[in-house]
Amino acid sequence: MHEVILNTHPFSFRIHTNAPLVLKNLERIYGAERLNFSPNSNDFAHYNVSLVIERKLGRLWKPQAHFLCDEIEPFVPMDSDKAYAMLEWGLNWVVAAHEVNHAIVHAAVLAKEDKAVLLPAPPGSGKSTTCCAFMAHGWRLLSDELALITPNTLTVTPFVRPACLKNKSIEVVKGWLPNSVYSDIARNTHKGDVVHLSPSEHSWKHRYHDAVLTTVVMPTYNANTYCDITPLTQRQTFQQVFDNCFNVGILGQEGFSTLSHAADNLEGYQITFNNADEVVAFIEETHGFA
Repeated sequence: MHEVILNTHPFSFRIHTNAPLVLKNLERIYGAERLNFSPNSNDFAHYNVSLVIERKLGRLWKPQAHFLCDEIEPFVPMDSDKAYAMLEWGLNWVVAAHEVNHAIVHAAVLAKEDKAVLLPAPPGSGKSTTCCAFMAHGWRLLSDELALITPNTLTVTPFVRPACLKNKSIEVVKGWLPNSVYSDIARNTHKGDVVHLSPSEHSWKHRYHDAVLTTVVMPTYNANTYCDITPLTQRQTFQQVFDNCFNVGILGQEGFSTLSHAADNLEGYQITFNNADEVVAFIEETHGFA
């Protein structure tokens, strides 16, 4: 069993694994400078997790990957060739289930300098593809999945980790970012074929730099629509961030007031598109991003 600490501001994870696929992709995606491959018991980590490959004796099926956090197993096991994807999804679950110092919205967040755009959206909407289009235009990634908003402010804290690409979007994004670093593909998951994309060097460099939200974009991919933009009312903007907030119930009044503050102060848009570059161009031109 191997032990490694992954340091991802503002959280760190002590990972126990016997999966070579996991170790290889951790180093490929995060780089050695964010990994401690020889931790001792005094090295701090916020969370302890395991990704363990097991094979039941007498069973005919493939070895299975199990993700655990403090001995809790939140997911059903997956085939071992999906182990790295499972780890990334597991780290998302750990933070979404335990973090209480931020309002956590299921959303991508990208910034130019200190101004940020929030992209909350359900799976399959094209959120991660749109996120990568912003990166291809020089924006820095704060998160592909979890927006960490400081309560009662518009400040968002980076949680820089890879973007999760699925199915047809994999080749699309590789066309935009051919020199980026990609994980091994996990085929036939419950989300389809999955690859994780390492954030840009610009994103890593600024991983300690907070940004201030200015805009909410609800992206929806539709092959038959070029770029249809509809402004959102404050009520609609609130509903979108509320529906995608993991811990508003735990935070109570503080969580509700944080989302209300965001809705009152952010421009919101529903954008249906078949070319993510048009979404980026609209935001940059409309809101004066350099």
